[in-house]
Amino acid sequence: MPSPSDAQADLIAYLDFHVEAGADAVLDEQPHDRFGEADTPAPTLRAPRRAAPRAAEPPAGTVANTLVPPPGSPPPGSAAPSRTFGRAASAQPDEAASDARARAREARTLDELETILADFDACPLRFTAKNLVFADGNPEARVMFLGEAPGADEDRIGKPFMGRSGQLLDKMMKAIGLDRTSAYIGNIVPWRPPGNRNPTPQEVAVCRPFVERQIELVDPEIIVCLGAPATQTLTGTKDGILRTRGRLFPYKLPNREAKLLATLHPAFLLRQPVQKRLAWRDFRALRALLDGKA
Repeated sequence: MPSPSDAQADLIAYLDFHVEAGADAVLDEQPHDRFGEADTPAPTLRAPRRAAPRAAEPPAGTVANTLVPPPGSPPPGSAAPSRTFGRAASAQPDEAASDARARAREARTLDELETILADFDACPLRFTAKNLVFADGNPEARVMFLGEAPGADEDRIGKPFMGRSGQLLDKMMKAIGLDRTSAYIGNIVPWRPPGNRNPTPQEVAVCRPFVERQIELVDPEIIVCLGAPATQTLTGTKDGILRTRGRLFPYKLPNREAKLLATLHPAFLLRQPVQKRLAWRDFRALRALLDGKA
């Protein structure tokens, strides 16, 4: 019989396997034994209920009450009760994006924007993520880094770029004299998609007004888009990141124009280390921009 330590190691390995497979989001309060349920015989069907006797026709000259609501239903004219996933279960993408734009415009500070975003219930990712991942770093910095969406470590901690990708980003910033006290870091989607999947275009469209307002409030001189999703969202280009990396795009702010630099995402560099040479060129270009030499 295995010792407790061996049993714990097996359990951890079992959980790690499911996390790697993407099964890391609990969507029910109790686990279900699907194999046991398959062996359970189907329940016996009840006999159909007899129809209630038809009511007599109302006397002539009276109004028949033909629409009688069932017991427990809300009174006529009242809204239906909210479900677990709030408006995200029924909101249309266009309506949700329009509501997001209206709410984002209400924010006068980053703290207000974070509060508004935390209460926003038209994006379904909010209900599967553990935490809102708003931002990290110095909001007064000249440069703002934007990634795609949080991962498991970011979702657990509540800050962007906290895992292996974040460690690599910290090293890349340090190589050109930056750190989290001299840069501001965020994502275009502030909630982690289940299983670390890519956010859908609809989810990006709903969250986009918030990140655009976040950029306006930070008012950076340079925006660094890490990866294709962030670059495509903020520039409108359809090109892949290997074609857009190293390029500068204009980004309009309310009172001026910022520079947007596209580069490779640290997670991509972890999968393809040979491409780090390209990212190093981009970060050298970023340093030249900050020094006024480009």
